[in-house]
This record gives sequence, structure tokens and C-alpha cells, in this order.
Amino acid sequence: MNTQKNYFQNVKQITAFLSVVGVLLLGSFPGEAQPDNRTLTNSVEIAQIPATKSLDIVDTIVSAGEFTILTQALQAADLVDILKENGPFTVFAPTDKAFSELPPGTLESLLKPENQEQLVKILTYHVVPGKVLSTDLKSGEVETVEGNTINIEVGASVKVNNATVIKADVPARNGVIHVIDTVILPE
Repeated sequence: MNTQKNYFQNVKQITAFLSVVGVLLLGSFPGEAQPDNRTLTNSVEIAQIPATKSLDIVDTIVSAGEFTILTQALQAADLVDILKENGPFTVFAPTDKAFSELPPGTLESLLKPENQEQLVKILTYHVVPGKVLSTDLKSGEVETVEGNTINIEVGASVKVNNATVIKADVPARNGVIHVIDTVILPE
């Protein structure tokens, strides 16, 4: 009986390990089914929504692996705890590649403690209150948590100011994430 119990415990651990390996190798978000090639438009992949959404926005971003700079910025801005709260929030999350395209020295400057207020302003400009799925997106202005508005354009692609949504509807326990290819900046 004890051996059987250990066997099932080992199977659970191996399954969890393989799930993590799948995330690392395939670049999927945890709990996300593999894409079924559905698209919002011709260029935006829509993440399938899993049956359970146990990770919050921050944990989903961290586990994805393509948001290490965003994660570092959220920590420097002291916004991690806020984005772990109930929300719901909609986050337009720039990838590491998007951050790398900022002018040289910009990111390093923003991550300094004396520039925390400016960093908070930029990061909260990427967050909209409420859970806004791709099916809810409409062209027009939307107010951000930062207080200014972003311009959403729904057409051949989905644009958020000068950024393009490259992956939509990544589920989280307290909202949804839309991956964008450019860091958007408030005026």
C-alpha cells in the first residue's frame, strides 16, 4: 500500500516536472493548451483559456520566461504586490525584445531607485482596470491605471498606441495579459 502511494506521488512529481519542461521548451504559459491557430486577426494568436487559472498576473509573467525585464521593472517599481491582488487587471505586457529596443541607457536609468516614480508611471500605463479580452477590444481610447489614455486600434492587427498585440488573452487568476511588441510611453 505504501509503495503504491509513493508511486502515485512520484508520477505527480514527474508530471509537474514535465509540465515545467514543456513551458521552457515550447514557450507556452503554464496551464495553457497548445495554440489551435485561432486568431483575432491574421497576425494575433489567441491563447486558449485553460479550465483553471491558478496563477496571478505576476506569476504568469514570471513563468513565461520572455518577460524577465518586465519582471525586474515591476520589482524595481514596487508593483508586484499590487498586480498579485484580486484585480481584475488587463496588462499589455512588453516582451524582453520590446524593452531591448528602447534607446540605449533608458532602461538602466529607469531601474535606478531615484527614477522609481517615472518607472511606476510607465508600467501603470500598460495596465487597464478590469478584464478586457480580445473579443471585448474596440477601437478608441481607454483609460489606464496611470491615469492617461491609450489608443486601441482594431483592424488587420490590434494596435495599442504604437505597439502591436502579438499574443492575446493569456489568462491569469486576477485578469488577462495581452503581449505587445513595443514599450508604450505616456505623454
